[in-house]
Amino acid sequence: MDILQEALDFENAKMSHMSTSDRVVASREAKRLILAINEIYKKTKDSELMDMMKRLTAKKKKIEVRLKGRPDSGI
Repeated sequence: MDILQEALDFENAKMSHMSTSDRVVASREAKRLILAINEIYKKTKDSELMDMMKRLTAKKKKIEVRLKGRPDSGI
């Protein structure tokens, strides 16, 4: 299961000083990993896989916030 190793490497990778295109690539990579782990999770129902997907999703959301910018809080 090298997809799990890829996910761990992605999770531990530094995400500072990234260009916009690097963020887009990282976001797509996170999505690919999450979907691949989800396919394994459907068969095994392993709670550790769910935890890994949650951590990857949180990291993906942080990347996407930087890409899209923060929404305006007031009018």
